[in-house]
Amino acid sequence: MDIKVHQYKGWLISKDKINKPEEFKQQTKVVCEIYKNAQHLEEKGTHVLCVDEKTGIQAIEHLNLSLPIKPGQVEKCEQEYKRHGTSGLIASRNVATGEIIAPLIQPTRTEIDFVEHLKNVIEVDPKAEYILVMDQLNTHKSESLVNFVAEQCNINKETLGIKGKSGILKSTNTRAEFLKDETHRIRIIYTPKHSSWLNQIEIWFSILTRRLLNRRYSFKSAKMLEEKILQFIEYYNISMAKPFKWTYAGKLLQE
Repeated sequence: MDIKVHQYKGWLISKDKINKPEEFKQQTKVVCEIYKNAQHLEEKGTHVLCVDEKTGIQAIEHLNLSLPIKPGQVEKCEQEYKRHGTSGLIASRNVATGEIIAPLIQPTRTEIDFVEHLKNVIEVDPKAEYILVMDQLNTHKSESLVNFVAEQCNINKETLGIKGKSGILKSTNTRAEFLKDETHRIRIIYTPKHSSWLNQIEIWFSILTRRLLNRRYSFKSAKMLEEKILQFIEYYNISMAKPFKWTYAGKLLQE
């Protein structure tokens, strides 16, 4: 009687965990250690930020007004709706403070857009050092990102090589190794593939979805959606931002 055949949960096993278990374990440990030391690093002038994109956010307008909540009755929302396009969000979250830094709210998320977001982030504290936690999306290992980090770290771009042919720019692997370099003022720590749950910005995206982008809200345009997201972020930073209590220490679950 305890078997509930009508219920299920999605499950995704990381290919890295299957094919490269030791590497997966090490990558996970590095991410968790950075979270553990984020407060200390912040005090020393190094910002630990979790970065990612939330794409395809729909601007949906209910065709009729909702019926308000009453004693003994829940609010009733109209099921029919009209779409007004989509937008997206590129955001960075300071692990030590919980604040969302320099959000970029727009429909596209190209490698140029991603670098634009990071430029805005760095401008908040131009002299500081940065450790950026992110997944292994191709735009997170792009030529534009390598050029940006090289510029910020005073590295001669002529030494980077040619994309697809030679040097640091040759492939995603060579670019990733450059971006992970611990000697750089700005460096990246990648989560293992299919392990975005290790990225704390995903937790915050869940907060954004539950608090703002839920079925109760009605947006009459994509512009209105973008304005409401920005307003929510401003409110969150003032009233709600705080570090997450990260309890996972990198110990893998038993099979």
